[in-house]
Amino acid sequence: MSVVDTDPESAGTKPDSPAEAGERYIFKLYITGAAPSSLRAVVNVRKFCETYLAGRFEMEIIDIFKDPHIARAAELIAAPTLVKESPLPVRRFIGDMSRTEKLLAGLDIA
Repeated sequence: MSVVDTDPESAGTKPDSPAEAGERYIFKLYITGAAPSSLRAVVNVRKFCETYLAGRFEMEIIDIFKDPHIARAAELIAAPTLVKESPLPVRRFIGDMSRTEKLLAGLDIA
């Protein structure tokens, strides 16, 4: 799994952790049908969110096999991909989301 910070403005000083501030997280999880890695990603992201962001997240699961044009519009390079849209900055995580420590660090959750 890798994380990509898509906000060039985020370099430098970091604000307080959004998780500490109680902000609501909005995610989109792009999957490829019933592929094993996609199914693992769905389970892993749900478990992660329920554990670390209980009551403070929304997640939309998008199957790019059913809607391939969405993959192009979202500029995806791999699936599964988790996109954190809010709070800013936007971040992308690629893989089955099994590495909790990477998600915690990438989402700036202590």
